This record gives sequence, structure tokens and C-alpha cells, in this order.
Amino acid sequence: MSVPIVRTVAELRSVIAEWRRSGASVAAVPTMGALHEGHLSLVRSALKKADRVIVTLFVNPKQFNSAADLAAYPRTENQDAAKLAPLGAHLLYVPDATEMYPAGFATTVSVAGVSEGLCGAFRPGHFDGVATVVAKLFLQTGADFAFFGEKDFQQLQLIRRMVQDLDIPITVVPCPTVRETDGLALSSRNVRLSPAERAVAPRLASILVETAERLARGSPVLPTLAEARAGILTAGYREVEYLEVRGEADLQPIASIDRPARLIVAAWLGETRLIDNLRIPSSSLLADQMPRACHEFAAGTASLIAVRLP
Repeated sequence: MSVPIVRTVAELRSVIAEWRRSGASVAAVPTMGALHEGHLSLVRSALKKADRVIVTLFVNPKQFNSAADLAAYPRTENQDAAKLAPLGAHLLYVPDATEMYPAGFATTVSVAGVSEGLCGAFRPGHFDGVATVVAKLFLQTGADFAFFGEKDFQQLQLIRRMVQDLDIPITVVPCPTVRETDGLALSSRNVRLSPAERAVAPRLASILVETAERLARGSPVLPTLAEARAGILTAGYREVEYLEVRGEADLQPIASIDRPARLIVAAWLGETRLIDNLRIPSSSLLADQMPRACHEFAAGTASLIAVRLP
């Protein structure tokens, strides 16, 4: 059994119109391909929520800052289709660049506020590219639901803001980060890691967990982040692009954990850029789950689903 593939907006809308005539609800799972278990977990969640599920596969040139990075991004359509088929996804939408951005295309969607700082500071124009392509995918699919992982938390919050501001009739459903058993967040970029780098990579997640525990228990933010940054570099990462605490709702920098917050990081291991984040509860809400999560990471027995702090 294979998943049907369409490549044009006209084909996509024809299929969806037929689904709508039968009263089916529709979910979209936007991806850039090179699917891994994290993507597949989104598809499984979508299948539980909606009658029909569309997975989109488009390597979006507008969100790349480097032509070399765009060229190196893996294109694995056949393998991706094979992974989706046994799950029961109903459609794979694979437009090319001319279908998505035809001659004369002149519109950019830009979201202020949540796009500033973090990845927005280091990847100029990246989030404009994300917002533009996601807005188009929402309009092309007309989906009722869209599923996104929490690993790229800034992207998730940007999409939520865009949907709210533009009155797009779709529900954005966040899904937990999926991890290897040693804690490393799944990413299409992980395949670029050498064996030696792959052995070092999980230290990023374990340092995040240790740091989140300290912050939730009242350690001062700036010194704690400085120690964590030093620990990441000592572990073997060559650069910490950013390591910050941001308010969860608005992604504004915060100096104390007085409301739900996210510890967010981007770091370079060799030539591979890895991102990750963890939720930090306010100290008044801290429960016993935090030490247990730290122990599980340290013991190398973390669940595939991300640690969900209270």
C-alpha cells in the first residue's frame, strides 16, 4: 500500500473537495521531508484527531540563509513516502518551487515580536520564509488542524501568532519533542553528525535538564546560564549561539522564573547546528517530576517523548 502523491495546488484541492463533500475533517502535517520518528509521531497524532491527514513535503528555499545549506538538505521523497504508507496517511503533497512560488511571486508574511532574537537574530529572514510558506500551506490545504513539534519552539509560537493575527481558521496543535533514548532531540540534521559527535550530542539535552532544575529551584538566571554555556562547550560543542530563558507565552526575555518559561538553546557541534528547549515551571509550581526527569536523562533511559516539565 502506498500513500497517494499530488504535486499541484489544483490536484490537492480536488482531493480535499471530495473529502469535504463526505464531511471529513482534515489535518495537515507540514514538513521539509527527511522524515524521522519525530515527524511520524505528528502524523500519528493527526490521525487520531482528523478523518483525513495530509503530509506536506517542501524544502522551502525562502527559510534558508545559506545556499550551501539549502543544497545539502536531504531530499528523500521515496523513503519518506515509504515511511508514511504503513501509518495510514491519506495524502502526500509535494509541490516544487515553481508551484509554491510562481513567476512574479511578490508577497512575504512577516511576524514581529516572537520572531525577534534567538534563531531570528542568527538567521535573518528565516522566519519570514517560514511564515510565508506555512501561510500558503494552510490556505492551500484548508485544513482544520495543523501539527507542529515543540522542538522548534520559536517557530511554533510564530505560527500560533500568525494564525491568531490573520484569523486563519485552523487549530495549531503542539506535540512534544521526540528524543532518542539518550535524550538527543530528533532532527533531520542529526545524520550529519560523525560517530564521535553523535556520542557528544546528548550532553546538550542533559545540561538543559540540569539547568532547568536549578532555575526552577531559584538559582539566579544569568550565572546559571553562564555555567550551562560553559558546560556545553566543555562537553565538545564548538559554539553556543544562544542559551536563554524566555517567557513561554510571548518569548520575551525574563530575569526570574516568575511565570512558565522556556530554556532555549542553539549550539554548533562540528558543522551541525542543533536546537533544543525545555519548559521551566515557576518555582511555586515545581513538583517531584523534575528530579525524576533529570535522573532518567542521566541514566540514559529517557522516554522517546520529550520530558514534559510541570
